Amino acid sequence: MRHLVSGAAGFIGSHLCDRLLADGGEVVGLDNLITGSERNIEHLESKAKFSFRKFDVTKPIAEPGKFDHVWHLASLASPKFYLAYPIETLESGSTGTRNMLEIARRDGARFLVTSTSECYGDPLEHPQVETYWGNVNPVGLRSCYDESKRYSEAVTMAYHRTHGVRTNIARIFNTYGPRMALDDGRVVPAFLDQALRSQPLTVFGDGSQTRSFCYVSDMVEGLVRLANSEERLPVNLGNPVELTILEFAERIQRLMGIKAPIVHQPLPSDDPKRRQPNIAKAKKVLGWEPKVNLEDGLRETVAYFKSRLTPA
Repeated sequence: MRHLVSGAAGFIGSHLCDRLLADGGEVVGLDNLITGSERNIEHLESKAKFSFRKFDVTKPIAEPGKFDHVWHLASLASPKFYLAYPIETLESGSTGTRNMLEIARRDGARFLVTSTSECYGDPLEHPQVETYWGNVNPVGLRSCYDESKRYSEAVTMAYHRTHGVRTNIARIFNTYGPRMALDDGRVVPAFLDQALRSQPLTVFGDGSQTRSFCYVSDMVEGLVRLANSEERLPVNLGNPVELTILEFAERIQRLMGIKAPIVHQPLPSDDPKRRQPNIAKAKKVLGWEPKVNLEDGLRETVAYFKSRLTPA
């Protein structure tokens, strides 16, 4: 199988490349490196079946040869970065998605796009099920990311209905693990970075907002299963175990044996109050559910971050 992966040097994208190569595939990776890092894929440089090109998928794509699977993961998924690059974020979900779809249409390939739980906005339904249409602010600060993903789902379905492209849509909920960037700004690397530096843990608002955290190996397994399924409508992929951000901060303190205080800052605009996936569809259609518990996943992530903070 020959795979084209956008966002290949990103957090989840690099782990997906690992998996596709381990399964015997050939992988061509694309990434413009705005948020991705070549360090995430440097261990793949010696692999005969892996090639990488620094490339912006919002430009026309002319990769030679025929692909069996096209995976569109290119996106600025962290609030820190999509607020800094709102236009690029919108383009990766719109023009970037269509360009990748064109390759899939050209080659008769399967196509998977990674969407997001942010399609549900600040949900009025809990937990979130795929048939819920969401409560999204289309003009708020976060809209560049939310609407880019909502559009990417719409254009993906349009290509399936109009051109018969074999498409899949993954709505990813909070995912964590090795290769997240220390300056990512999202809660897991933020807390771990602060803890490793013996700094106070920053909680936004009163910490009562909830999240659920899925380890990256579980997420990649879900993506692979979805890409090989016949399900065309969106599928939630995430861990349904919900906890508050304050509880999560306290768990980090216990896990790492630190006494760093927790400090509170104002809650960002349009920050979702509750986030928990209903994964009944993934269980039924894909036979998938997360296997890695939070403590085990965090230990692996902490070990990675420690290696990043240790001078070479």
